[in-house]
This record gives sequence, structure tokens and C-alpha cells, in this order.
Amino acid sequence: MKHLPKHLRPRWRYLAVGLETWPDADLSRSDFQRSVWFAAQNLLGDPVSADADLRVLSFDFADGTGETIVRARRGHVEEARAALACVDSVRDDDVGVHVRGVSGTVRAAEEKYLNGALENSAEETVVFRNESRRAIARDSRVDVDCDGSFVGATRSDLE
Repeated sequence: MKHLPKHLRPRWRYLAVGLETWPDADLSRSDFQRSVWFAAQNLLGDPVSADADLRVLSFDFADGTGETIVRARRGHVEEARAALACVDSVRDDDVGVHVRGVSGTVRAAEEKYLNGALENSAEETVVFRNESRRAIARDSRVDVDCDGSFVGATRSDLE
């Protein structure tokens, strides 16, 4: 079978997406892909979500933060952004999703919007609610372990 001529091939846009969740969450590419498909289908309906053809291409996630590239057809970037905004959980883990930028090539999206290295996170012991507790610190944010679940805090909350 012959390839389509260049002017008939589908054109794509690549959305660089940042992910954030609790430090103990374990997300996989396939689980995130499934959540994106469900969000697009529920928001846009079957015909438009199929035409947008959202695909998760690369996926890097560790210690509660991550980044990914989502491919969408040209002309459906706004629908893709709206569908990504509707993703609020992956399996049973709450997740924050934000689009960092859109590009015409994967390489440009990686170079412009993805830094390659995830945020530095460190485990610390902090005083929260007058008790010494384990915490995961990421920049100015601190996730404090309170009896098996995490509470989001900032450095000023701990002082």
C-alpha cells in the first residue's frame, strides 16, 4: 500500500502537559491515556473525540510530579485543552493537569516546555499540628503525611 501524499496526511499539534498529584500516587501512561480518552468522550462526544484523536506519546512521572506530551489533530487544540482540563483523577488518585504549551513538533514541545528533569523532592521531618511528621518537600510546597494520607501545605504553614 502506498503512502499518502504530504498534502493529504493528517497534521498534528503536540501539547506539553504537566502533572501533579500526591507523592504516594502511582500513575502509568496507559492509565493516564484512558482518563484522557474518557474525559474527551464525555465532554466532546464520540464523533469529535474520535476526530481529535488524542494520544499520550511520552510519559514521565515520579514522586508526585510528571510531564507528558499529548498529540491532537490540528484544528482540535482547543477541544484537547478542554478535555485535559476535565481530567481530575487517574484511577483513584487525584491529579492536577496543566497544559504548558502547544507546538507543531514533538522536539519543539520538549525543548520549549518540558525541562526533562522533574522537580527536586526530598523527604523531611516537619512539625505539623504540634506533632513531628514525615513530609515530602517540592520547592515551596510540602505534602505532610497525616495518618496515611497527605495534607498539602506551604513552608509558611509549618512555621
